[in-house]
Amino acid sequence: MPHAIVVPTPSANTAATPNKDSVQVQKTMRRLVTGAWLSQAIVVAAELGLADLLADEERSIDELASACGAQADALYRLLQALGCVDLFHETEGRGFCNTPLSETLRSDIPGSLRSLVRQMGIDPIWRAWGHMLYSVQTGQSAFHHITGQTLFGYIGDHPEAAEIVDSAMLSLSEQEAPALVRAYDFSASRLIVDVGGGRGQLLAEILAAAPSARGILQELPHAAESARHLFAARGLAARAEVVTSDALETVVPGADLYIMKHIVHDWDDAHAQRFLSNCAAAMRPDSKLLLAEMILAPPNEPHFSKLLDLHMLVNYPGGRERTLDDFHRLHRSAGLRPTRVLPTESLLSLIESVRR
Repeated sequence: MPHAIVVPTPSANTAATPNKDSVQVQKTMRRLVTGAWLSQAIVVAAELGLADLLADEERSIDELASACGAQADALYRLLQALGCVDLFHETEGRGFCNTPLSETLRSDIPGSLRSLVRQMGIDPIWRAWGHMLYSVQTGQSAFHHITGQTLFGYIGDHPEAAEIVDSAMLSLSEQEAPALVRAYDFSASRLIVDVGGGRGQLLAEILAAAPSARGILQELPHAAESARHLFAARGLAARAEVVTSDALETVVPGADLYIMKHIVHDWDDAHAQRFLSNCAAAMRPDSKLLLAEMILAPPNEPHFSKLLDLHMLVNYPGGRERTLDDFHRLHRSAGLRPTRVLPTESLLSLIESVRR
C-alpha cells in the first residue's frame, strides 16, 4: 500500500508571505540603513569637484575621470549610484550632466553646499559617526574619544580641515544671514556687536540693511583677517571693526544690540550660560541680545534639529540643540529675560532678551 502524502497545515511558525505594506517597510529600512553609503558617495563627488567640472556642459566619463584623477569605471559606478537620487544625470554614451541637486555642489555659486558636504567627509568626523555607540553609552564626544582632541582643537592643528570648516560656515551664513535680516528690524540700533561672528557675513548683511549703524565683530584671531577683507570688499570698513578676544572671558561692552548665531549650541549648559552671562554683563539696561539658533522640535515632529543634535553629541564636547524651555532656563540663569521669539525663513529662530 503506497504511503499517504501528508500536506502540512499552516502553523504559527510557518512564515507568511509578506504583504505589500511589510515589503514597503523593509524597503524603507534598507534605504535608511544604507544612507551612510549615499552620504559618503556625495562627499566623494564634492571632493572630486564633479559639479564644477560639469558646470557648463555634459562630459563623457573618460573626460571626467581624466579631469578629476579618478579611474573611469569606478567613477561611472559612483555617478550611476548618485543618479538614483537625481544627483547627476546620465546621457547617451556614458556621459553625464548636472541636475538642480548637483548644482548645489558647485563651488562658484552663492550659498554653495560643497564645503559643507566636504566637512562631513573630514576623516575624524566621518570616523566619529562610526563610534556613535560610544557617545550614546557614555554621553561623551566620539570625536574626542578617537582623536584625543576637540573638533576645535583638531582644526587648529590641521589647516586644510580648518579651511573646509570655515568655508562651510561661510556658505551656511550666506544662506541664513539674509533670512535673519528680513526677520528683525536692526535699524534702531546704533552699535551692534556680533559675538563669535566668524568671517563677518552676518554682520555685513546687518550693516547693509541698517546704514546708520556701526558694528563690531568679536572673534578669535583665526577669523579676524578674513572678516576685515570681507568688510573692505563690501565697502563697510569705516563702519565695521574687528575685536579679537574670547567671549568666554569677556564681551565688548556698551552696545545697543548683541547677536550670537550658532554659538551656544556648540557647548554644554555651563559654557552656554557663561556666554550669556558675559553678554548680560556687557549690556546696558536698554540693550538687547539676539540668539540665532535652531529650536528643538516637539516629540514626534520631524525636524532637522533632531539630526543636528546627534551631530553635536558625536562631534562636540557637550554641544546640543535645545528646546525653547531650555533656552529660557539658560537666559534666566544668566540674568536675562526673554522677550520674544521670531521665526525666520531659515531653520533658525531669533530669541530676543533683555537684562532682568
